[in-house]
Amino acid sequence: MGNQVLLACGMAAGPLFTIAYLVEGAGRVGYRPLRHPVSSLALGRAGWAQTVNFLFAGLLSLIFAVGLWRDGPSRWGALLIGAWAVGLLGAGVFRTDPVSGYPVGTPDQLQHPTRVGALHDLFSLIGFLALAVACFVFALSNSLGWALYSIASGVLFATTMALASAAFSQHQRWVDLGGLIQRVSLTIGWTWQTLLAVRILYT
Repeated sequence: MGNQVLLACGMAAGPLFTIAYLVEGAGRVGYRPLRHPVSSLALGRAGWAQTVNFLFAGLLSLIFAVGLWRDGPSRWGALLIGAWAVGLLGAGVFRTDPVSGYPVGTPDQLQHPTRVGALHDLFSLIGFLALAVACFVFALSNSLGWALYSIASGVLFATTMALASAAFSQHQRWVDLGGLIQRVSLTIGWTWQTLLAVRILYT
C-alpha cells in the first residue's frame, strides 16, 4: 500500500466518524445529543453501528500512524497518533456504561462501574491524552502558523474534554451540556488530524 494512501486514511477518519455519529444520534429515541456522550450510542439494540464507527475510525487512524512513521516529521508524533488509534479501538471493543440517564430508565451515574465500562473509560483517556500531546509534538515545525494552530488545538481539545468528563460525572453546571462540549472537543481533534494529513500529503 502506497504511503499516500496510508496518509489519506488520516484525512478520512474524522469526517466519516463525525457523519456516522451525527446520523446515528439524530434517529435514536431518548438520546439527547446536547447531554449524552457519543459513546452512549453503542448501547442498545442499534449500538453495533457506533461500535463499528469506533473500530473503523481507529483502524483508519492506525493506518495513518503507519504512514506518519514512514514519511512524517516525527516518530514520536506517529507513536502518539497510534496510541490515539488504539484508544478508539479499545473504546469500540469495550462499551461504555450508561450515563446521564441514557438509555432511558437508567440512572444518571452507576454507583459501581462495570469492568467493561472502566476499560472503555481507560482506553478513551489514553486516546484523548495521546491526541492532545500529539498536537504539541507536531507543533514543532518551521511554520509559525501551523505551530500556533497545533498548540491552540491541543489546549482546546484537552480543556473541552476535561469539561465533558466533568459533565458526565454529573457536575451540575455542565451536565446538560456534556454531549455538546464533547462534540466540540471531537471536532477540534478530528479537524487537527485531518489538516495534519493534508499538510504532510501536499506540502
